[in-house]
Amino acid sequence: MLEKLFGTNKPVIGVIHLLPLPGSCQWAGDLDEVILRAEQEAVALSSGGVDGIIVENFFDAPFAKDRVDVSTACALTLAVKRIMSVTDLPIGVNVLRNDALTALAVAVTSGAKFIRVNILSGAMVTDQGLIESCARELHMYRRELMAKDSVKIFADVMVKHAMPLGIGYDIALAAKDTVKRSLADAIIVSGTSTGDAPSQEDMERVKNAVPGTPLLIGSGSSQENVKSLLGVADGIIVASSLKRQGVLENPVDVERVRSLLNVVNALR
Repeated sequence: MLEKLFGTNKPVIGVIHLLPLPGSCQWAGDLDEVILRAEQEAVALSSGGVDGIIVENFFDAPFAKDRVDVSTACALTLAVKRIMSVTDLPIGVNVLRNDALTALAVAVTSGAKFIRVNILSGAMVTDQGLIESCARELHMYRRELMAKDSVKIFADVMVKHAMPLGIGYDIALAAKDTVKRSLADAIIVSGTSTGDAPSQEDMERVKNAVPGTPLLIGSGSSQENVKSLLGVADGIIVASSLKRQGVLENPVDVERVRSLLNVVNALR
């Protein structure tokens, strides 16, 4: 599925962290500035050789637990459309913290090809409080929008910045539930927080639990560790290590993108 969507094996999906959007407490009042930086980062990622891009309202923290404001959804759609005007790469949408329905709506209306859902299955204790599965509502909405074939669902397993609710929670079982019961098209494994890579053990346990489902790394990928990560995983979603000086708040650095892709291309 990943090769069909991104045109290559072991795809590298770069992330655009949008500046604060309307509807967030850090919104600065200038949407043109937000979109201009998003366009610049899309060009840097595309020029550097990534295979896809995912757009996030990353700087909207503190995040809404469930649905974002309507103005946020509108701004996201505008940003995605403008990004599409400067690149032909497949685009994805992630609406933090866990607004999968808005992500799907933005994807369908803009023409994006996939969404990321932090908590599709189970229940997690997060800095926003308790967040529960949205699988049934999301799949019903995807059917209503006739988007089953056009928008794929990439779902996190044991998402970062969260802890599972309950005792004895197992990442392999969580992966099976996410795929078999919550019907994710691909799964994502991350470290414990932004910029942290997952453990080798977690990657292997998830891969063995659902061997027919694409596995993506959702955090912590870098030029230094990408070879070992892609030894298990089928692709990566990468942001922090591609920023100038490796600083999360900085824009994307095209030279860092090229350096990472040089390593990945040698593996393909």
